[in-house]
Amino acid sequence: MAGTQMSLTTAPQGLLPSRMALWGMLLGLLMVSCFTFCRSHQNLKEFALTNPEKSTTKETERKTKAKEELDTEVLEVFHPTHEWQALQPGQAVPAGSHVRLNLQTGAREVKLQYGDKIQNNLKESKKGKRLDINTNAYTSQDLKSALAKLKKGAEMESSEEDQARQAEVKQLFRPIEELKKDFAELNVVIETDMQIMVRLINKFNSSSSSLEEKIAALFDLEYYVHQMDNAQDLLSFGGLQVVINALNSTEPLVKEYAAFVLGAAFSSNPKVQVEAIEGGALQKLLIILATKQPLATKKKVLFALCSLLRHFPYAQQQFLKLGGLQVLRTLVQEKGTEVLAVRVVTLLYDLITEKMFAEEEAELTRETSPEKLQQYRQVHLLPGLREQGWCAITASLLALPEHDAREKVLQTLGALLATCQDHYRQDTQLSRMLASLQAEYQALAALELQDGEEEGYFQELLGSIDSLLQGLR
Repeated sequence: MAGTQMSLTTAPQGLLPSRMALWGMLLGLLMVSCFTFCRSHQNLKEFALTNPEKSTTKETERKTKAKEELDTEVLEVFHPTHEWQALQPGQAVPAGSHVRLNLQTGAREVKLQYGDKIQNNLKESKKGKRLDINTNAYTSQDLKSALAKLKKGAEMESSEEDQARQAEVKQLFRPIEELKKDFAELNVVIETDMQIMVRLINKFNSSSSSLEEKIAALFDLEYYVHQMDNAQDLLSFGGLQVVINALNSTEPLVKEYAAFVLGAAFSSNPKVQVEAIEGGALQKLLIILATKQPLATKKKVLFALCSLLRHFPYAQQQFLKLGGLQVLRTLVQEKGTEVLAVRVVTLLYDLITEKMFAEEEAELTRETSPEKLQQYRQVHLLPGLREQGWCAITASLLALPEHDAREKVLQTLGALLATCQDHYRQDTQLSRMLASLQAEYQALAALELQDGEEEGYFQELLGSIDSLLQGLR
């Protein structure tokens, strides 16, 4: 029993060191774990406190650098022309340029829109110059101030240029007062057109002037009265009546050159035409044409008569009342007056078409009784031409050899076709003449076509003949 107790008592004593070892190991593991945990927690705090500062600093530096790069960023200026050009990335477009998107290529294209203004702006910038896109560089007030200074500078420059130009002109020319003074010392007088015409009329009307001097005065006077104002000035101081009275002169040359002056003064000048009718110019002109006079004199008188009658229906009425058609018929039938005959036929054509155009104008404007139309309706020209035998006279002039004369005659025949149609259909000689001319101008028109002229002169004449023949069928 005693031995058994001893063994039982000894067993617990042997287990005590093993438990202590176990607890020691657990304690050591716990200390290691605490140490590791503390160490790792310390490293985490250092990372959280230090690295965010470094990251923030780097981010700030990156933003500052980007901002600096943005502030200092500049773009290359694109220089547009009048043609479309592709715009490359990174290029700046000048203000006022025309920009479009090419739908086929997908590229932006630029060209000048305001021409000279853009071109002048581009000239101020050299090629390769950079455009600052920093919008904070200039305010709107700065731009307005700069534009005001630019405009003021341009005005000052323009003013200076004008002054310089005026000074240069003044050096090249002298004032009129100085010239008059110098001419007065040289016995040379500067005259206006009015003064010159007065002097010429006085010279012509002077009894001491020779025939040559009178003719020279009329010749010079004709040059000035071509202008409408000068012709009316001639009327204002009585010079026109002096020239009209010169038609009564016994000298053919005086009549010739007086008619020459009157023809120039009457042309498209209603005020002078009216005064001439009241001054008896129409009667005097018809008397000269009805009497035996040199051909040169009759040419100038017929010129004055045509200028007086054209676009003046009242004068045309007086012409018919005074037997003007009989006078012209006698003139045309005289031998050696073929040149005058063509001019007479041209005058008749103009008078006929004037009345036709007045009727057409009234229809277009829907004016039933304008004064001018009423005056033309009182001019019974076509019946008078038929009664005076102008149908046959005009047809006989187709025998003239000149193409220009035939053209005028064909035009007049066409204008008289409605009035003289019955006579023309019975005139076998006219039919043969038209057929002969048709064959002649067909050959000439064919030559024109061979030369490449699609609308030649002879083709027009052939067309007039064809129209007459068609109207006579």
